[in-house]
Amino acid sequence: MKTVRVCFFWHMHQPYYTDPLERSASMPWVRLHAIEAYYDMAFLLEKFPNVRATFNFTPSLLLQLQEVSSGSVRDLFWDQAQRPADDLSPTERAFIVRHFFAANWATMVRPYPRYHELLVKRGTEVKGQDLDRLARAFSTQDLLDLQVWHNLAWFGYGCLAKYPRIATLRGKGRGFTEEDKQEVLALQLQAVGEIIPRYRGLAETGQIELTTSPFYHPILPLLIDTDFARRARPEASLPPRFQAPADAEAQIQRAVALHRETFGAPPTGLWPSEGSVCLEMIPMVQRAGLRWMASDEGILARSLGQWHRDTDLYRSYRVGPAGDELSMVFRDRELSDAIGFVYSKTPAEEGAEDLIRRVRDIARQVPDEEVLVPIILDGENPWEYYHDGGQRFLSEAYRALSDPGRAGEGFRLITDTLSQALQAVPSTARLEHLHSGSWINQDFKIWIGHAEDNRGWELVRDTRARLVEVTGSLTQEQAHGAWEALYAAEGSDWFWWYGDDFETDYKAEFDRLFRTHLRNVFLHAGLPAPDFLDEPVAGMAGIPEAAPVRKPVNLLSPTIDGRVSDFFEWRGAGTIDPLPPLGAMWTARNFFTQIAFGFSLQALFLRLDAGEELRSGAADIAAELHVQTGISTYKLMFSLAHSEGATSTLWVGSSGGFTEIGQYGTVCRREILELAVPFKDLGLEAGQPFRLSLVITQDHLEVARYPHQTPLSLTVPDDNFESAMWRV
Repeated sequence: MKTVRVCFFWHMHQPYYTDPLERSASMPWVRLHAIEAYYDMAFLLEKFPNVRATFNFTPSLLLQLQEVSSGSVRDLFWDQAQRPADDLSPTERAFIVRHFFAANWATMVRPYPRYHELLVKRGTEVKGQDLDRLARAFSTQDLLDLQVWHNLAWFGYGCLAKYPRIATLRGKGRGFTEEDKQEVLALQLQAVGEIIPRYRGLAETGQIELTTSPFYHPILPLLIDTDFARRARPEASLPPRFQAPADAEAQIQRAVALHRETFGAPPTGLWPSEGSVCLEMIPMVQRAGLRWMASDEGILARSLGQWHRDTDLYRSYRVGPAGDELSMVFRDRELSDAIGFVYSKTPAEEGAEDLIRRVRDIARQVPDEEVLVPIILDGENPWEYYHDGGQRFLSEAYRALSDPGRAGEGFRLITDTLSQALQAVPSTARLEHLHSGSWINQDFKIWIGHAEDNRGWELVRDTRARLVEVTGSLTQEQAHGAWEALYAAEGSDWFWWYGDDFETDYKAEFDRLFRTHLRNVFLHAGLPAPDFLDEPVAGMAGIPEAAPVRKPVNLLSPTIDGRVSDFFEWRGAGTIDPLPPLGAMWTARNFFTQIAFGFSLQALFLRLDAGEELRSGAADIAAELHVQTGISTYKLMFSLAHSEGATSTLWVGSSGGFTEIGQYGTVCRREILELAVPFKDLGLEAGQPFRLSLVITQDHLEVARYPHQTPLSLTVPDDNFESAMWRV
């Protein structure tokens, strides 16, 4: 009798949002997907013990699940939710009103009347200039209810069944208390802590198989050699060639090590990031002890050249050089995409019945006696589009696949893990050629070829080259931290959002995270981070100005005494808006209420009006005024503490680091902070351009930068400066 083995393969992934140096994460998606999809998928399988499935956890996700459950890392959204609504600053209120509707509105907001009411009050489109006004319209109770609903709505059916209190709070609907909110947040952490043990338990019973991906989800073929992109697209415009096969192997080896440590056994299967493969990676995968990997049917079609879907797709293949062969399977794209994109729009029973019908059709059409049907897709994002989180559809599908009577005449229908299926039906066919490409269009266009993608690869290349130069002089701890940061920057997710293929409200934040990981390479190594990491890679067209700037219109001559001694002494100065930009995801710390700058013909001036955090006496906060000329980079370092006899220290950068030039007594903080530095000591003369940025540090780590995205471009004034400004 013909046997049809349906192999569900659920891929769970999140990019590494954590900044290990600050022990914080800017985005909440690990925590929120955890209490929905990750929890639900394990919970549901426990209800169907005869169903077998394969789950893929990327190491970057596993690491973050451990960080969240241990409490060693908190995300920015958590911090904003935990804050008592009555204590929220205007900036925090604006953040919550802007970001706490980040969910699928149709399935996670509109079903809850109070949550929907708050969305209507805010409006479905928010412009930067309206945000403060909208936030002021929200009462303290509105904000508290919004804090609760943003976290309450994400709980999936598994948590709902385990914790009846969630249903009680949803029934309450409005008028939540701070105690209610803390209870919701505590339930989240409890649920996150159950996820890894739950999947490990299912694996130990043999009901599921757990597999891995390269550690930080890089596109392995491009790590090995970016020129491999031309194999699928010969016309592609690529960055200068980058080759790091050692990094590709490290990403695989480290993935296997974390998987073994987390689940108690090594994985046998690999889902290469985005199904991206090339022949050169096969020996690396073999050396890591992995025995099989998977990709998309389009890769199989391109590898075979001429193919017949019914006869070629539903089997496994041996691939790779003799002695280093692996087994490979290829996803049924139609079935996988139907679950991901189609069945959420149909009644659950109809979707499940259509899935079974398609499997029956495959069984009838494929001539082999053993039929392998790999259904491989994202295991987290699709369920946001199902009105019940996919519970009814998956239940109906699992129930049908568990019922021998639903199979059909002449064949039996079973579910299996991929390793079990490959053991039962070993590969007999061989692929003599493996196409280099991903599951998307069988190429790498998403991650390389656009100017933004290519710039990202240049930054990785340049950063890695510098790290290779200095690794021998680093301590073991420094080297480990620096290489870890580089591996994180090699992840595919940053490049996914570069270019014009996809858009997100958080594109600027993904860009910032990418450059943060690269900057951390230098910080771990004890080196000054290069200026090019301050420049956004993503084009900011269509995104509100990150830090509105007004340039000076008058020459200044302030008295550097830390006092507002004369209204006119700063009149006509330039200003930088200290508030964070709309859509920025880093912590909005209230260091300043005003940043002003300007110059005379001889000197550069800065004025800082302290915000709440500085007025409260926060410790170890200092500042660096960075000045980039056409020849050198300078930084003027000074404390932000109250002091009348303070000094600032000027440093100049070189290839070997920074060298001290001298100290200045022209800095004072009383009511305000004022400072001056001569242009001649910066190597600047009238008419010369320079760039300016202010960096705030705490415990020697950067915590804020003004302007937020790009340094301010200025020109040293000459005798005609004021008359030119008047004409303009």
